[in-house]
Amino acid sequence: METNLPLRGGGTLAVAALAPIAWGSGYYVTETFLPPDRPLFGALVRALPFGLVLLALRPRLPQGIWWWRALVLGTLNIGAFFVLIFIAAYRLPGGTAATLTATAPIVVMLVAWALIGERPRAAALAGAGVGAAGVALLVLRADFAVDPVGVAASFGAVTMSSVGFVLVKRWKPPVDMLTFTAWQLVAGGLVLLPVALVVEGAPPALSPSAIGGFLYLGLAGTVVAYVVWFRGLRRLPAGAVSLVGLLNPVSGTIIGVALAGESFGGSQALGLLLVLTGILAGQPAVTDRLRRSARDGDPDLVGLEVGVAVDDAEPVLADLAGLHGDLERLPADRAGRREVHPGAVLEALDREDRTLALGVDTGQLELLHRADLGGRGGEADLGLR
Repeated sequence: METNLPLRGGGTLAVAALAPIAWGSGYYVTETFLPPDRPLFGALVRALPFGLVLLALRPRLPQGIWWWRALVLGTLNIGAFFVLIFIAAYRLPGGTAATLTATAPIVVMLVAWALIGERPRAAALAGAGVGAAGVALLVLRADFAVDPVGVAASFGAVTMSSVGFVLVKRWKPPVDMLTFTAWQLVAGGLVLLPVALVVEGAPPALSPSAIGGFLYLGLAGTVVAYVVWFRGLRRLPAGAVSLVGLLNPVSGTIIGVALAGESFGGSQALGLLLVLTGILAGQPAVTDRLRRSARDGDPDLVGLEVGVAVDDAEPVLADLAGLHGDLERLPADRAGRREVHPGAVLEALDREDRTLALGVDTGQLELLHRADLGGRGGEADLGLR
C-alpha cells in the first residue's frame, strides 16, 4: 500500500495546483475586462450568484454547528478575502501585490502549527522562502509603487485566507466538496451584499466583455478552483498545498507575457526557476505525511480497503460515507462487528460524490461492489472476512 501513497498524494497535489493557476489568470481578467474601482461589486458577483447556482445543483443546507462554521469560513475564505484581494489589485501594481501575497505559504504553515499542531518542516519553510524570492524577481519592476492601503489589504487577505484554509482542515465538513464550497460562496456573498450596496451603490452597467470576465472568474477561478483547493487541504499537509499556491504569480506572469505583451528577461527566468525550485523543495513532506498517516490510521488518507477490513474502522468508513448514525443503531455481535448493506454505502458514494471527496480508486470501489449481495436479497458483512 505504501508504494501507491506517494503517487496518490502527488495526484491530489497536481489537481490542487489548478487553483492557483486559475487565480493567477484573474489578474489579467480583472485589469482588462472588469469595471474599474468596484472591488466590492466584483467580489460579490464572483461569489453569491455562483454559490447559489452550485447550491441549487447540490441542494443541502448546513445543519447544527455548520451554520456558523459556514459563515466563518465564507467570511474568511470568500467575503473578506475577495474584498481585500480586489482592493490590492486596484491599488497596487500586479507585481507588488503578487510579491506580498507570496508570503502566504509561510503564514499558512505558522497558522497550521498554531491551530492544528502541524509543525512546519525546515524544507517546506526554506522552499517557501526561496519561492517568495523567486516571485519578487519574477514580477517586481523598477517602477513598482508602495501604497499603504494596498499593502495592508494584501497582508490582510493573506492572514484571513490562511486562517480559513487551516480551519477547513480542522473542521471536517459532513458533505462533499461541491456542497461545502457552495456554503462558503453563499455565506461570503451574503456578508458582502449589504456592504457593497452601502459603499458602492447600485451595480454598474456591464459590457459583454465584463460579463464574460465574471463568468470566467466565477466558474474557473472560484467554483472549480476552490473545490480542488479545499480537497487538497483536506487530504494533504497545509504547508505542501500552500506552496503550490506560488504558481499563482507564475500563471499571471505567463499570461501577461502571452496576452498583454509584457516583457520577460533574465531576471524573470531566474525568478521562475526559483519559484519552481521552492515548490519542489517542500514536497518531500507530502510523502512522509501520507506514509505516517497510513501507519497511524488517519481516516482522511487510508484506503477504503483498510476501512472495510478492520473491525474498529467500520465507524470511520460509515462516517466518511455519511452513514455513521445508521451504523451505530445496528446490532453488533460479540466481536463488535455490524452488518450493513454495502449497497447503501455505494448509494451514498454516488449521491454525495464521495469518490471525489475520499479519493476512492476503482479497485477500492470494486471491493464494495463485490461485497454487495443486495441483488440476492441478503446483507453483506462490511468486514469482508
